[in-house]
Amino acid sequence: MTETMTAWVVRRPGPMATRPLERVRLPVPEPAPGEVLVRVEVCAVCRTDLHLAEGDLAPRRPGTAPGHEVVGYVEARGPGAGRFAVGARVGVAWLRAACGTCRHCVRGSENLCPHSRYTGWDADGGYAEYLTVPQDFAHPLPADRPAEKLAPLLCAGIIGYRALLRSDLPPGGRLGVYGFGASAHLTAQVALAQGATVHVLTRSAAARRLALELGAASAGDAYDAPPEPLDAAVLFAPVGDLVPVALAALDRGGTLAVAGIHLTDIPPLVYQDHLFQERTLRSVTANTRADGRALLEHAARHPLHVATTPYPFERADRALEDLAAGRITGAAVLHIGD
Repeated sequence: MTETMTAWVVRRPGPMATRPLERVRLPVPEPAPGEVLVRVEVCAVCRTDLHLAEGDLAPRRPGTAPGHEVVGYVEARGPGAGRFAVGARVGVAWLRAACGTCRHCVRGSENLCPHSRYTGWDADGGYAEYLTVPQDFAHPLPADRPAEKLAPLLCAGIIGYRALLRSDLPPGGRLGVYGFGASAHLTAQVALAQGATVHVLTRSAAARRLALELGAASAGDAYDAPPEPLDAAVLFAPVGDLVPVALAALDRGGTLAVAGIHLTDIPPLVYQDHLFQERTLRSVTANTRADGRALLEHAARHPLHVATTPYPFERADRALEDLAAGRITGAAVLHIGD
């Protein structure tokens, strides 16, 4: 195996026009005890990667390779790592580690662990030919599915699944989906499989067409009112101005879950219009491994249409530029080692 690898790292966070990503050569990492070394096949592009590159999320360490929707193969194992055989296909997601002993972990909320660590933020991620991951935080993946279609499930799918749970959508309920990118188009399909009526609100005409093709009952502009009151809604667009819009669209007792890790400022809410009649506003923070298992099991039972746009590894910066400009429908995926 080669001793060095190609990676993209965030050198100077800033707008994509300032070229915050730099392509470099790095040593291939060595797996620590309990870790596996993964040869990256593909890595999907997440809006969180864009937030890290542009500085909306403060860097945790200098020169970090982003990327946390990784499909790859176990290349080597560190001491004590026996969960996966060399050659096993695995997925690497956003949550990299949690302490397992704090009160949040003990109650099953490891996503709220104050000692949690994240792929592509606290450690180098999948914008590289290799990465390491603690074996207990890797997900076994089927060998017969295209890598490009699996990768977006590992964050877009998982965080959307958790956001759907947080929205308290009742059986057969009416769901509003604000924004319709990588995560939203997967979440809508999960809700449809559960018997929900889905209304999509997004600025992109191409995304509205995709929503209708996937079975949404309606698709309008992000600031439009849906054709009927909503029992639940999920906000995927990182736009705080949409929070009062979505809250006003809820029926009595409805819940809005905000799925993003970053959101622009929320304007003042009017209690009578936005929160009265027991409407609820909730955030969504990362995910648990249980969320990942549940989403992957759902996808095995109910195959999802995963809309993807492929990019060669050497165009990782262009993929983020296109994401920032709203030029991607579905999920962008970097092809690295396939």
